[in-house]
Amino acid sequence: MPVETVRTLAEGIMADVTEDLAALVRIPSCAFPGFPPEPVMQTAEAVVDLLERYGVPGARLLDVPGGYPAVFAEISAPPGAPTILLYAHYDIQPAPMEQGWDMEPFEPEIRDERIYGRGAADDKSGVMIIAATLRLFGGEPPVGVKVLMEGEEETGSNLETLIAANPGLVRCDAFVINDGGNMKAGEPELTAALRGIAACDVTVRTLKGMAHSGSYGGAAPDALMALIRILDSLLDEHGDVAIPGLTRFEWEGGGIPEDDYRAAAGVLPGVKLMGTGTLASRLWAKPSVTVIGLDATPTEGASNSLMPEAKARVSLRIAPGSDPDESLRLLMEHLHASAPWGVEVVTAPVHTGNAFMGRTAGPVFAAAREAAAEAFETEPKVTGSGGTIPLLTTLQKLAPDAEFVVWGPGDQHSQVHAANESLDLGELQRMIVAETLLLEKLGETKV
Repeated sequence: MPVETVRTLAEGIMADVTEDLAALVRIPSCAFPGFPPEPVMQTAEAVVDLLERYGVPGARLLDVPGGYPAVFAEISAPPGAPTILLYAHYDIQPAPMEQGWDMEPFEPEIRDERIYGRGAADDKSGVMIIAATLRLFGGEPPVGVKVLMEGEEETGSNLETLIAANPGLVRCDAFVINDGGNMKAGEPELTAALRGIAACDVTVRTLKGMAHSGSYGGAAPDALMALIRILDSLLDEHGDVAIPGLTRFEWEGGGIPEDDYRAAAGVLPGVKLMGTGTLASRLWAKPSVTVIGLDATPTEGASNSLMPEAKARVSLRIAPGSDPDESLRLLMEHLHASAPWGVEVVTAPVHTGNAFMGRTAGPVFAAAREAAAEAFETEPKVTGSGGTIPLLTTLQKLAPDAEFVVWGPGDQHSQVHAANESLDLGELQRMIVAETLLLEKLGETKV
């Protein structure tokens, strides 16, 4: 189909796509421990129903041992055509109101051609791209298709165990991962690399119990102060990660304008950026470290006392090519080595996730570049991502000859994982056009 025909067809279904995306956003499908399982299961079933209504035959739930089900569907390839696996996830991050929401996270709103609500961008938009693309083909695409949508990408996937035991589920010629995004709306990006993750908890103990800060302060160590010293050691004076032995390199592809990055990240005026080297290297090819949680006495009701114990959760993003288990070992070793005053330090692993590096010289990636250029009417950038999708490395090992396309409709205003998450509906439509064009182009190749 010519690109104008695809645009017209996509425009014709956008009212349905928007309504169905809003319906998915209304379901709080948070798979984190402590959240109710019913909304996650409800969303899984809603996605199966969505695919069936959009003309995808045989959509079903796959039981994932120890986790939430994945949605799976398969359309056989025409003779000689390749098989493409289309991936997204239907689970979401938590959305507590104290994040700063100015709306109810699960009551979607449309303002200025954007849909707001938790999961609108990450990654229920990916679910809609896949469903809408297959609808444009009337359920009969020019390639074989496998649809795989998981239900616990945000919280530590159990899906990897399932597919490792059943590699035929993901056997294909290319993977299209609908869980990416663009720095600016209207400027498409193909993600060639993603950082991995290694996280742990660190607990510091100094006293048998609380002690009067006037009577004992100045000699007896406070656990929170000791923890602060340890956490401070994770960065050097430039803001680079100071943990010895971690993998890092310089990014050789295109970069990001600093003004665009500062605007997208919401960096306040006058606040300097951390780290050394190019901005692209700092974001995609070097490690970064964040304290994502802290257990200590709250300021409200605080007494003049030394704290006997304090705890933090440390999240380390690791560069492509890193071994996550080794990176976690180096992180915990550094935390112990940095302890002052002989305080007691206990570290406990939380989780790890593999980094990813894809090939950019093959025919599938070339077809994706062409499809994005036609859909967006501008040449796409090849970038990296600081985010993590651990499943990709497992897929890469199971199908080493398959190429990867990682893209998506998020933009600088999407607020992924933050308050007031949103999605540009025009960007969603352009991605549906791009994915449709990609499958058409791949249908012209032979395997």
